[in-house]
Amino acid sequence: MDVLEFAANVAISTVLKVKKGERVVIFTNPHEDGQAISKALFAAAVAKGASPVLITQPAKTTLDFAEEAVLMAIRSEPDVLISISQEKLGKDKWALKKPYKVGKKKYDSAFNYLMGIKKARSFWSPSVTLDMFQRTVPVDYRVMKRDCAAVARVLTAAESVRVTTAKGMDLYIGLLGRKARSDDGDFSLPGSGGNLPAGEVFISPALGTSKGRIVFDGSISTDKGAIVIKEPIVADVEGGFVRRITGGEEARRFGKAVEMGAVRAREFVGQGKLPKASLEEYVKNSKNLGELGIGLNRAAGIVGNVLEDEKVFRTCHIAIGSNYDDDAPALIHYDGIINEPTIVASLPGGRTKILLDRGELNV
Repeated sequence: MDVLEFAANVAISTVLKVKKGERVVIFTNPHEDGQAISKALFAAAVAKGASPVLITQPAKTTLDFAEEAVLMAIRSEPDVLISISQEKLGKDKWALKKPYKVGKKKYDSAFNYLMGIKKARSFWSPSVTLDMFQRTVPVDYRVMKRDCAAVARVLTAAESVRVTTAKGMDLYIGLLGRKARSDDGDFSLPGSGGNLPAGEVFISPALGTSKGRIVFDGSISTDKGAIVIKEPIVADVEGGFVRRITGGEEARRFGKAVEMGAVRAREFVGQGKLPKASLEEYVKNSKNLGELGIGLNRAAGIVGNVLEDEKVFRTCHIAIGSNYDDDAPALIHYDGIINEPTIVASLPGGRTKILLDRGELNV
């Protein structure tokens, strides 16, 4: 068994625990690494007795629509959905115009809907490379699951956290009413899913609570791809929204990408791709603090690819844009990495817990 075949078998057998007779749909683009990984996953699914289908569509960005055939495949409600895309799977133009509703919750894509009602399980690997897949997927998932569970317990219990670094970051994030999620590489139950490579715990900040200063110094995603940060990007936050982005040329590029979230929302409404009533919400949330994540994959390193970078041990990341609780919709979600943070959680009763101490895990 070669390295790729081994990694694909880990993904199908250990991560997803695919069973005989299950329907598996794999989405990819015509790029060499994605095709190689997808074909290896297809073969691994066949070996488990599953019924896989491999669909190739043109590459999509965070602001593009998925092809209709892709949307129809998702709506067929397979047991397993896998996205091996250069950037994104693409937005669901039908659900954006007419969201799925479950009680008070709305889903602007069939993919999120199937995950939300626990009809499918999944992993998605936007921008994954062959090297990354082979290096960071075959890891000790027992250790990863242990670490993720410990961090998730603290974040779920926390009323707030304070994130600081030696480079001047000092950010308060409220967490009341929020529940942490673990991308621990166990996507074996309906409704479970996450990235491969796996290895992070993430949580949506309570709306309107975040305040202070973020200093991004690892890498950061934009609509034009990831930036490996040479000069720190500083984002000042008030009331849960980024109010100012400063720094050098990299900060200018990131600021422009954030602004495009609002520009595209206006364009989508003008083109009838978004309901007019949702415009204000989508524009506002393009500067929302949508995520706090903590990296827990010991095989990952900063490589200028946020898919891997956000999983790096001894880092955390903050995302600007949409969140994972589906109450702050936006067309963008850009992750920025922070090296060696100290994260202190404030718990009920006035107790505190140091989660990371200058990057060192303390659980």
